Amino acid sequence: MPQDGSEQPTREVYLLFAHEAYYPAAAQEINTSLVAAASLLHPHVRQPDGARIYDRLTRGRRQGEIVPLSTLTHELDGGARWPEVGDWAAVTADLLQLIQDRECDGLSLGLPDIARALVCSGPRSEVRVYDPAAERYQVYGPADRIEVLVEVGRQLAWAEAGCALWPGDGLLVPVNPREA
Repeated sequence: MPQDGSEQPTREVYLLFAHEAYYPAAAQEINTSLVAAASLLHPHVRQPDGARIYDRLTRGRRQGEIVPLSTLTHELDGGARWPEVGDWAAVTADLLQLIQDRECDGLSLGLPDIARALVCSGPRSEVRVYDPAAERYQVYGPADRIEVLVEVGRQLAWAEAGCALWPGDGLLVPVNPREA
């Protein structure tokens, strides 16, 4: 996990973010999307915010790592430092528009409620769900979140079979915010 920003950027990192559900086909809900980190450098993404998020997202990561937006929020002191990096809401809205306009590839997912809640929670968070039939709470934690990310990784591997996610054309050069 990046701490001081001294790590080198890693290519082939992915951003996973939840968003308002939409329905491209009957009975198919899409509520979460995954894009190649380089999509943040697309000229139709709010800049320099996209480039700053790209820098933060790719530093010190493992090749092929899927990083939920909530993990970045956790790393940015629970979101307190987002203003230093950029407007994540505007950037993810731009990314979603790129996906819908087919200006970049994205893995569009319809995650079940609990899986989506886990992805939207920080890496050490728990999600409690009340089961009225059993009259008790079920607690889902970090191990369950990892399982969700592993499953997303499987879907990504299937989607990328033979061809990596395309981040779009005309990408900007990454900016090192420590030099800006």
